[in-house]
Amino acid sequence: MKYWLIIRLITLDPGHFHAALVQKYGYPGVDTTVHVYAPEGQELRAHLALIDKYNSRGDDPTHWKEVVYAGTDFLSRMFRERAGNVVVLAGNNKRKIDYIEQSVDSGFNVLSDKPMVIEGRDLPRLERAFATAQKKGTVLYDIMTERYQITTILQRRLSMETAVFGVLVKGTVDHPAVTKESVHHFFKSVSGKPLIRPSWYFDVTQEGEGIVDVTTHLVDLVQWECFPEVALDYHKDIRMLAARRWPTVLSPAQYGKVTGTVVDSSLSVYANGVMDYTIKGVHARVSVQWDFEAPPGGGDTHFSVMRGTLASLVIRQDSAHGYKPVLSVEPLRATAEYEHVLRRVIDGLQSEYPGLSLLKTAAGWEVEVPAKFQLDHEATFAEVTKKYLGFVKNGNMPGWEVPNMLAKYYTTTKALELARQAR
Repeated sequence: MKYWLIIRLITLDPGHFHAALVQKYGYPGVDTTVHVYAPEGQELRAHLALIDKYNSRGDDPTHWKEVVYAGTDFLSRMFRERAGNVVVLAGNNKRKIDYIEQSVDSGFNVLSDKPMVIEGRDLPRLERAFATAQKKGTVLYDIMTERYQITTILQRRLSMETAVFGVLVKGTVDHPAVTKESVHHFFKSVSGKPLIRPSWYFDVTQEGEGIVDVTTHLVDLVQWECFPEVALDYHKDIRMLAARRWPTVLSPAQYGKVTGTVVDSSLSVYANGVMDYTIKGVHARVSVQWDFEAPPGGGDTHFSVMRGTLASLVIRQDSAHGYKPVLSVEPLRATAEYEHVLRRVIDGLQSEYPGLSLLKTAAGWEVEVPAKFQLDHEATFAEVTKKYLGFVKNGNMPGWEVPNMLAKYYTTTKALELARQAR
């Protein structure tokens, strides 16, 4: 047990705003002095500006003190000074596996934004990094925020209630047992300000194609919901069936708006993809789409279906629901007896989530969730970080986490490989 451990954060080359979101709130037992090692530039300045915003806000301000080293030798300086014990990574995905390997080899704990790898050739390096972390008694983990959305939590919980859901069907390619779709946008606001993305974000050799980036969350949820706390072996449990990818085309004006950089021609970014695969014989479909900007009042959206022998559990986040995710229970036969069972199960969740209720719809029932349980995207980073810090302090990360991270990155990189072969 490591209850004595004081966590000291190091932020390494923060090229993505997710690095700052880890620090949107403070944490007990975490030193408020954070050492930052990065090259000089706009990405570093944007990161520090977000931290300053969190420190200076009127409601629940943070108290971070950023000690910054900016120089071309930032990486060697970090290893030499050893100013902390947890390295936070969120930035250029091409460099990430290098940073992971070197940090773990040097005895640091690592909390990494997704994706950890963007090419299949780097999966063995990630596997070795996990083995090294285990040998050194450190924790390597990725930031899976979607596990902390209440609709996803309840979808998982209800899928375990056989009287409501039945059991998960095997499905087919045409009718998968589980489907997860995500729509994202290049131009958006973060912490109330328009997000300026670095130019490399639109270079898939550095950011990664969409089919290996955002899909990381969706593949993780397929594993986490369909096979809760089951250790997966990607060598035998995952079978990729089909995959394809296609570009989003950005006009010069759109590219300039989101990067502040002028270009002369349109840019095609392979940000979209879909994969069909089986996981322990269960058919799954995962897809991601990137548009330039959300419609008025909208934002990133999520659609999810789990099909059981008694009901489907469906999450919709669309204009009809005000772009808020809503979970529906849609039984094959909506009898009075079924409703009685469903209400009894919802009542049983009241001790954890008081105020849950059901709203009758044409297809079944929507699960109405009090606002206090509905976290926005930014707030979920604190939940992941708290979970991770518990792993580091107590040395008790569940045994299924590492094999399932490897299974996840095998799935995404195998899909990319197959999509590149497709016409």
